[in-house]
Amino acid sequence: MKRLVAYLTTGYPDPGFTVDLAHALAEAGVDTLELGIPFSDPVADGPVIESANLKALQRGFKMAELFELSRQIAPKIETLWMGYFNPFYHLGMGRFVREAVDAGVKGFIIPDLPFEEAQPYKPMLREAGLDLIDFIAPTDTPERIGMIAADARRFIYLVAYAGITGSARRESLEEVIGQIRRHTDTPVYVGFGVNPETAREKARGVDGVIVGSAFIKVLLDDSLSLQEKIRTVTAMAREIKEKINE
Repeated sequence: MKRLVAYLTTGYPDPGFTVDLAHALAEAGVDTLELGIPFSDPVADGPVIESANLKALQRGFKMAELFELSRQIAPKIETLWMGYFNPFYHLGMGRFVREAVDAGVKGFIIPDLPFEEAQPYKPMLREAGLDLIDFIAPTDTPERIGMIAADARRFIYLVAYAGITGSARRESLEEVIGQIRRHTDTPVYVGFGVNPETAREKARGVDGVIVGSAFIKVLLDDSLSLQEKIRTVTAMAREIKEKINE
């Protein structure tokens, strides 16, 4: 059974909604939740997620909100924190580790922390039972793919192409998936550009998919009520889960 990871921007449009939608996604069959930490310069994300980040910050998001909401969400669904390195650095990785353990969060996804620069933090996380998710891109050399894959835990985040989230650009991933498989049994999840139209194709040869912009686009639609947003996103999640497992 291939797995579905869903990204949500924490606290957008409001904290209670984040909890309600997270619980609804768990019931809809989503396996893992990425709780995105709002940040003013989300360099790996496209305009959709960037807009949600900025709206959450304008609403007054504070880091304590992430910790409190996670305590309500993580018991219901496997939860990871996805954020840029700046907040982890300023608050301290040790603080994030303690808060994650307290909340039941399973690990971190930090897209602007390169593999080499992440190594000093991995022992601290692994001692606490947490994982730092590694990224592999089609532009990586075979040698680099082997190095990253051999060290990866929980799953490998395979970037579908060199670019930003939210695009449906197509690129063959067979070769890079084959290279990864030669070095590890760690599951491979593909992200960037996954939506109901592309899910079946993107899931070929991998163990799961990561969906962010397709869901956040619904949340940004001001013509929908909060309940309509929850119904729409959970219906999309069910459709994607079904398609990736056909």
